[in-house]
Amino acid sequence: MRFQGSVIVEEHAMSESGLTVAWRAGTILGEGPVWIEEQQVLLFVDIHGGRICLYDLERGAGRDLPCTGRPSFIYPAGADSFVYGSNRELRLLSLTGRDDRLCDLPVREDTRTNDGAVDPHGRLWFGMSHEPETEPLGGLFVYDRGEVRQHLDNIVVPNGPAISADGSTMYHVDSPRGRISRYRIEDGAPVDGRLHVQIEEGNGFPDGVTLDAEGCLWVCLWDGWGVRRYDPDGRLMREIRFPCARVTKLALGGADGTTAYVTTARTGLDDTQLREQPDAGSLFAFDAGVAGVPAAHCALP
Repeated sequence: MRFQGSVIVEEHAMSESGLTVAWRAGTILGEGPVWIEEQQVLLFVDIHGGRICLYDLERGAGRDLPCTGRPSFIYPAGADSFVYGSNRELRLLSLTGRDDRLCDLPVREDTRTNDGAVDPHGRLWFGMSHEPETEPLGGLFVYDRGEVRQHLDNIVVPNGPAISADGSTMYHVDSPRGRISRYRIEDGAPVDGRLHVQIEEGNGFPDGVTLDAEGCLWVCLWDGWGVRRYDPDGRLMREIRFPCARVTKLALGGADGTTAYVTTARTGLDDTQLREQPDAGSLFAFDAGVAGVPAAHCALP
């Protein structure tokens, strides 16, 4: 552990947080972890691998669930139902094997679903990303009990959002520009957007973001080799360094609610980089020292 100004920087090799590999899942593009308290399992996706992955805490093992297309996020939508985004549609999944289309999305053919979140009112917020991630043709959408609306545009790769426990605040990521913006949510729409955090050049790009119970924002850094925690005013508090470059998103859960589970990716790494980063694509875990905000359930029509 070392100090950089007033920021605690924890190196992976000797981190007091106890960074470990929870599951060598081998994801190509691991993303979207969400802790399901009722079943004590973690769900996440492998977008390029076309997988939905389930990590069972009690068994300390993982398995894949049947799915369609390229899942990019998954959230609970009932006792045994989960909604996930895939390509240009939303789908419903159950742990018993059901996989049905919920709705097609009224979006461009050169976009696909990316990250998402559910607010306390049951609205599903999700980004559409341009493929091949070169043009600002993506945006932020909301699925509200069967209705789909667009709220933000001119984005190449949208990530987040993260939504406060009371549903009043949203954090949204414009990954290629290194920007994390903060919005108020009024009448189901994001308003008064302003810069919250700008990731410094050379420190990677902000990917998935997650809020904890203290209102602090955890940010995973693509090509940044780590995870950061920012306070509600946007000041850097803590940084955990990882043994792989492409760190994608974090969820808080586990037996006591304070374990951070972190997805990573190996897409785009050459043979030399893969040899140097053998755990790229694994699910990592460490002690965050703070609980998360329970995952809200998506409301269906």
